[in-house]
Amino acid sequence: MKTTALTDTHIALGAKMVPFAGYQMPVSYEGVNIEHETVRNHMGVFDVSHMGEFLIEGPNALDLVQKVTSNDATKLTVGKAQYSCLPNESGGIVDDLIVYRVKEETYLLVVNAANIEKDWEHIAKYNTTIKAGMRNISDDYSLLAIQGPKAVEAMQSLSSHNLAAIKFYHFIVGDFAGIEHVIISATGYTGSGGFEIYCKNSEAAQIWEKVFEAGKAYGIKPIGLAARDTLRLEMGYCLYGNDIDDTISPFEAGLGWITKFTKDFVNSEALQLEKERGPKRKLVGFELTEKGIPRQGYPILSSEGKEIGKVTSGTMSPSLGKGIGLGYVPADFAGEGTAIQIQIRKNQVTATIIKPPFYK
Repeated sequence: MKTTALTDTHIALGAKMVPFAGYQMPVSYEGVNIEHETVRNHMGVFDVSHMGEFLIEGPNALDLVQKVTSNDATKLTVGKAQYSCLPNESGGIVDDLIVYRVKEETYLLVVNAANIEKDWEHIAKYNTTIKAGMRNISDDYSLLAIQGPKAVEAMQSLSSHNLAAIKFYHFIVGDFAGIEHVIISATGYTGSGGFEIYCKNSEAAQIWEKVFEAGKAYGIKPIGLAARDTLRLEMGYCLYGNDIDDTISPFEAGLGWITKFTKDFVNSEALQLEKERGPKRKLVGFELTEKGIPRQGYPILSSEGKEIGKVTSGTMSPSLGKGIGLGYVPADFAGEGTAIQIQIRKNQVTATIIKPPFYK
């Protein structure tokens, strides 16, 4: 099991540690509901240093990024970030990722922890002819997500830059918590605002300490991966391995908005055909209209009781106090307001298809 630069800190804080994507990670400190509410109403800090980081560099960097990702990276200026995915050759998704344009000829690709090796090999395969510079810096960098409505105000004392001026999906490289050059990115996976801070492993402890000092008066708390999951699910954000994988296309997953046919990319011809025809199945959000908690793998039934799909992510929403989930159903059943049922053990619990985000 790998550890992050802050593993000892989490253990000292009483975190429950679990194996996740090859790392020992904090799943919770005080409990998922308390941590979830902290992020929604105040601010919390996640150690997400298990995520992978690749640098794509040199005169051919943009060519490689354009070839392997679905979104149009020519739209990126220095200081902008973009959500994208890596399509595979058979219509599925290798991974979803964020692309940052760090310099004119340097792109930072931030990928999911469980997919680091797979993603690297996939990108490298297309780089044999393009010949861009590629560096896997995943083991050298830490990533802290400071999330919540109080994050901007609380963190301003730690930087000489105006943090409120960093727009959503924009970033700066600047001073933070006494460290000269860190990436301060207005991104996150919670829907409650805040920043993600990329720093060297040797700088992580200092940043963590200063962040907690600055946030003390604002109700700051450390947050584990369990609350990260409930927060992202309330926003309807996909989780790789649950809601998207190697067998699911961007159009089935509702990711047509990050799939741009202004360029040639891996499997773009087949995906364009799928867009024109329309996908046969679609990822939908649903909320239960009766008591119950939907879980991954539970059958989704039509209102007549016929199985039409499976739940890919589900939970009891801490913000809404009701069961919510995502799952794939045939396109005919994907309309908003469609009545469905979720098979929860022996019970068929009624639910309605709604368009995420669940939490507004």
